[in-house]
Amino acid sequence: MIVMSVVTALVLLALVTQAGVVAVQRAFPPQGRMIEVEGATLHVVDLGPRDAGVPIVMLHGASSNLEAMRRPLGDLLARDHRVILIDRPGHGWSTRARRQDSTPQIQARMIDEAIHKLGIDRAVFVVHSWSGALGARIALDHPSRVAGLVMLAPVTHPWRGGVGRYNEIIAMPVIGPLLAYTITLPLGYAVAEAGARSVFLPQIMPDGFVQDSATPLLLRPREFIANACDLVTLKEAVTAQAPRYGEIRTPVTIIAGEPDKTVRTDIHARPFAATVPNAKLIVLPDLGHMVQNAVPDLVKTEIEAMIDKIVLAQAAAD
Repeated sequence: MIVMSVVTALVLLALVTQAGVVAVQRAFPPQGRMIEVEGATLHVVDLGPRDAGVPIVMLHGASSNLEAMRRPLGDLLARDHRVILIDRPGHGWSTRARRQDSTPQIQARMIDEAIHKLGIDRAVFVVHSWSGALGARIALDHPSRVAGLVMLAPVTHPWRGGVGRYNEIIAMPVIGPLLAYTITLPLGYAVAEAGARSVFLPQIMPDGFVQDSATPLLLRPREFIANACDLVTLKEAVTAQAPRYGEIRTPVTIIAGEPDKTVRTDIHARPFAATVPNAKLIVLPDLGHMVQNAVPDLVKTEIEAMIDKIVLAQAAAD
């Protein structure tokens, strides 16, 4: 009797989840084009004038999608620059074929291929949080593609502890999908708002952020699993690539906050800046993790200053 009750409950939750997935995808449809790369189909939104000089590629962090970089920063930059926003493999409307395609190394290869297919030779990459490791990996493995790198509250180095027991469970075979396809979406709706607010601290989350950033897309089973795998494999990935950071020669600007409790500046941004030869570090007091939302004008100014230097250097070389 108990077994039947449990099975019935799981079936009902699975049906609720599938109905929720349909509703979420109707509410937040894709806004750009799909680009086929090896191992994935990447969703790309291309904004701004095509002939505006050095393009800007923006890569979001964990538990999010390209909309987290679009508002307000991407839209602000797109007034004067070509801006490429990409859903990382497995996130938003991008797919990936294998669970193990969760490392910065593999995703860097996919993104490099997508940028090539867009006809872009070099770009300034703007990366947030998890994608700090990804941006560093692109600079290491595909240096000719990176004209400059702007890192916002980046993850770059190994840290003490894990990434949350629930992520570890979701990343496991069998039990992870069982939970993801039954309870994650209903439970996620109940806690999404509070979770997003905590990431903004000490700043206040903008009204409507969860909807404006299409955060409910994360609650779909396949994306929730992809996100968990990204988080669970990240520590090993940055442990392996951190010794190579001294090889990065592209100009780098890092903007982080001292009280950021999601990605600690002393563990990540400061050591990275100390290792990379051409790095500029800006650490702001009272700035939390969502740098692109808290100080978009500052970030825009730093990006444009970097582009100006790149253009001058290119002119001098010619």
